[in-house]
Amino acid sequence: MKKRIALIMALTMTAAAVLAGCGGTADEAEENTESTQSSSDADEGTAEFAEKAEGDTFTVGFDQDFPPMGFVGEDGGFTGFDLELAQAVCDKMGWEFEPEPIAWDAKDAMLESGTIDCIWNGFTMNGREDDYTWSEPYLDNTQVFVVRADSGIASAADLAGKTVDVQTDSSAQAALEDNPELSGTFGNLQVIPDYNTGFMELESGAVDAVAMDIVVAGYQIESRDADFVILDDVIATEEYGVGFAKGNEALRDQVQTALEELAADGTMAEISTKWFGEDITTIGK
Repeated sequence: MKKRIALIMALTMTAAAVLAGCGGTADEAEENTESTQSSSDADEGTAEFAEKAEGDTFTVGFDQDFPPMGFVGEDGGFTGFDLELAQAVCDKMGWEFEPEPIAWDAKDAMLESGTIDCIWNGFTMNGREDDYTWSEPYLDNTQVFVVRADSGIASAADLAGKTVDVQTDSSAQAALEDNPELSGTFGNLQVIPDYNTGFMELESGAVDAVAMDIVVAGYQIESRDADFVILDDVIATEEYGVGFAKGNEALRDQVQTALEELAADGTMAEISTKWFGEDITTIGK
C-alpha cells in the first residue's frame, strides 16, 4: 500500500513539473492563447487597410438603380458616370475593376465586412463626414423636387397635403427629416427602395413629387418620354465623394491620387461631358 501511495505521489510531482515546463497554470495558458489571438487580429486589421498592388481587385459598391451614376444599361451590363470613373482609376492603377450592386441600406455592413472596398455611387458626404474615410469631393449636387409638368405644383409650398416619394437612406430623406417645417406639411412622405420606382409612381399619378439629387433628376427627365419638371426650390446642397471604411487612408490616398491625375489629363472632364453634357466635376478646379 505504501508503495502504491509513493508511486501516485511521484506521478503527481512529475505531471506538475511537465505542466510548469509547458507554461505553468491553466490561466497562464489561456492568457497566452488570448495574446496570440490579439496579435493575429492586429495583423488582420493591418492587412485590411493595406495599399492595393497592381493586379489586385478593386470592388466598388453601388446602387444599380441610380442613373446616371450607376445602373444597368440596355446591354444588361453595369454602366454610369461613377462606374466609368472608377474603371478609369483601375486602369491607371493596374487594378481589376469589380462593380458590386448593393442594397443601399446594406452598404455599411458590406463595407465593414470587406465585401466591398468603397461606396461610389453619388454618395453624399454632407452629414456623413465622421462615418467614413472620404476622398476629396469630386462633384457638387443639390436635392430638389421633381413633379409632373401639368400638376399645378410650382413650388415646395404647393406640396402641402401631397404625397412625396424619397429613396430609403438617401440624402434627400435625411434633408427632409431634418426640415420638419417643410416635410410636416406633406400629406405623406413615402419611402421607396429606388428612384425608378419613384418615377414610375410619379408618371402614373400615384405620387405628386419625388425628392432627389438634381444630377439624377436631370438624367431621368431627359431619358424618359414623360413631361416632368424640377422645382426651383432647393432642399439642400451637398458634395459627392468616394466613401471608404473608417481608417482606410491607405486605399483612399491611392484613389485620390488617381483621381487628381485623371482630372489633370482631361479624362475626368471627358467622362463628365459624356454623361452630363459638360464638365461638372470639381477636382482641380
